[in-house]
Amino acid sequence: HVEFIKRLDKKHDELEYWMTEHLRVSGIYWGLVALFLLDKPAALDHQQIVTYILGCQNSDGGFGGHTNHDSHLLYTMSAVQVLLMLGALDQIDTKRVTDYVVGLQRDGMVSGDEWGEQDTRFAFIAVAILSQLGTLEQLDTQGIVDYVRSAMNYDGGFGSGPGGESHAAQVYTCLACLAILGQLHVVDRERLSGWLAERQLKCGGLNGRPQKLEDVCYSWWVLSSLEILGRVHWVDRQKLCGFILSAQDEERGGIADRPGDVPDVYHTCFGMAGLSLAGFKGYALKPVDPVYCMPKDIVERAGLGSWTDKVPESWRE
Repeated sequence: HVEFIKRLDKKHDELEYWMTEHLRVSGIYWGLVALFLLDKPAALDHQQIVTYILGCQNSDGGFGGHTNHDSHLLYTMSAVQVLLMLGALDQIDTKRVTDYVVGLQRDGMVSGDEWGEQDTRFAFIAVAILSQLGTLEQLDTQGIVDYVRSAMNYDGGFGSGPGGESHAAQVYTCLACLAILGQLHVVDRERLSGWLAERQLKCGGLNGRPQKLEDVCYSWWVLSSLEILGRVHWVDRQKLCGFILSAQDEERGGIADRPGDVPDVYHTCFGMAGLSLAGFKGYALKPVDPVYCMPKDIVERAGLGSWTDKVPESWRE
């Protein structure tokens, strides 16, 4: 898997390399998380990565997915996480990034970029970025909590916005957002835990919503949510690990969305993170933080592990 990730930036003669240019910053984040969890952080040139990431910052303070690409919260989040993992967060102008993020909030809701798309993902991302920068107080956090609550459904899940269908990835973003803000008490823990546990299929894999296929990436979205809820034991973790491992490419490395498909760095990252949360011992994986999706030791060193102290007392078993 380490060699698979190292090869990703050497495929300049392949069309796929150029077609995914807009995902380059996030691709680096996904690859680094997998390498850090495998305890192989030195597999990539850290200084080269830092230089590249800094070159993706635009005049508005945000980061694009590649050099000369428009700023977006998704890539700004990835850039900040990469720099945090590599101990280089002090190399960016915190105020510029903070101003960019704060400028995307309107009436509590947060847009992904200047064009105004709103989504519960962006509410979480804004909170996560500024918590890492130590400037969270500059956001209207109560407005964000109100917006996230408005996206909660009868089944306990969360959608992309008010009235949106419950989706495991949106559940993660909403739970992680509320965890950082110390507002998890607004969640219907029992109902949501049950909905998440129902995402496991006979093959052991997890899907994102009813009537959908299993996908390795939901090993992260579902299991991280259950970990935040203190209910990770509500799914068969051994069977889930078997499903993730069956989606590996045993010859070239990497993990795909499901067995028989082509592996990619996105599913490799979230497959490793899922294995870590499930307690898989085969790769001696480092523990992953279920809120920030970075190794726990890095999160704790950055002073971000305090979200666990804000979990409702009634959840502590």
